[in-house]
Amino acid sequence: MTIIVPSEVLQRANLSEVDFWQELALLFYQQKRLTLGQAANLTGLDLLSFQRLLGRRNIYIHYDEEELAADLAAVEKMSLC
Repeated sequence: MTIIVPSEVLQRANLSEVDFWQELALLFYQQKRLTLGQAANLTGLDLLSFQRLLGRRNIYIHYDEEELAADLAAVEKMSLC
């Protein structure tokens, strides 16, 4: 899918193309429409850089009990190897 944003729109919003994609990714992440990885991918940033962007914007990372349980299970599985 290709999205074309007229340069006039970016100029009026005072956004570069990079800023536009970051704003879109941040919005979708806040609305829980994209995962952390998906949002980072949309911006073209690696995961850590996107997390730093979230921090600069005071946006909390979504992390629930189910994700914690999955992470703990993965760590436990690695320790058994």
